[in-house]
Amino acid sequence: MPEAKLYPDVVTFAFWIRRSSVKKLAERFQAEENCIHLGRGVAFHIAPSNVAVNYAYSFAAGFMTGNANVVRIPSKDFPQISIINKAVNMALEQYPACRPYICFVRYGREQRINDALSSIADTRIVWGGDRTIAELRKSPLGPRASEITFADRYSLAVIDSDAYLAADNQPRIADDFYNDTYLTDQNACTSPRLVVWCGSQTARAKERFWSLLLERVQKKYEFQSIQGVNKLTNAFLAAAAQEGTHMISCGDNRLVRISLDHLFEGLMDFRGDSGYFYEYDCQDICDLKAVCDDTHCQTVSYIGDPQMFLPLLKTGVRGIDRIVPVGKTMDFDLIWDGYNLYERLTRTIHIS
Repeated sequence: MPEAKLYPDVVTFAFWIRRSSVKKLAERFQAEENCIHLGRGVAFHIAPSNVAVNYAYSFAAGFMTGNANVVRIPSKDFPQISIINKAVNMALEQYPACRPYICFVRYGREQRINDALSSIADTRIVWGGDRTIAELRKSPLGPRASEITFADRYSLAVIDSDAYLAADNQPRIADDFYNDTYLTDQNACTSPRLVVWCGSQTARAKERFWSLLLERVQKKYEFQSIQGVNKLTNAFLAAAAQEGTHMISCGDNRLVRISLDHLFEGLMDFRGDSGYFYEYDCQDICDLKAVCDDTHCQTVSYIGDPQMFLPLLKTGVRGIDRIVPVGKTMDFDLIWDGYNLYERLTRTIHIS
């Protein structure tokens, strides 16, 4: 589909569901002996309204694990949705027996519809944050039904300055970081909001990293005035809440950097989007506990050696469900947000 190539998030989804990838997933999750796994039944998916392709990943997880899927797609009419749905319809022409397993719906916030769909659900999968979860929980589930919730989360990136400056693919790293953040206006829970620098060459690394990123942003990112206003508001709120917080001028509102002299609990209450980044120079990786010892902390992306996180993890932080290289934050997997979706979306018949 030539039109799909215009949207990197669609291309990424298509790559994830290619035949060889699905076969690898099957090998990973179907190796259990003396057990048969079947779909739980009807899976009711509620996708976030501000991320174009999330609904497709959720649907694919439910479909591959053998469920009939009712998927509430985003209310916003993203072009990516039309492309993906067109591909699904093309596939259903070849495999009409799959039609009863796929139902995409769009509706507002009507509780009566939530009530009806929740009443027939064997599993309810809720994306979109704490408020959405609270709203859906007003609609009761059946006594044997289960629920998987993806609450408000935030993520960060940790960059070893020495490893970054030694890398020969710095332009590619800028592209990868752009995809992690700007493609979704930083609205994805996986998008880094805080960039932590470590190593002995942080000043040089910062100058190189941000200049390469800004080049890409100026060429590719569409910016609206309200985004600049929101960034300034968040910066003032953060500065009022904590001393030692100041804005670094980048000469372009598409990229806003807020320098911190230390990390503090509650920092992510002031997180922004559309190219809004907090920055911190780290001497001890355990300093990150101030933002990672929180169940809302989801993904840590990195440049360098992932072993550097072991001392932090050994402190027993309550957050961090994923540690991935920069550029891989949105790579979906059936283990997500600390959930094993293969287990949660199936029932197990044990044969002894």
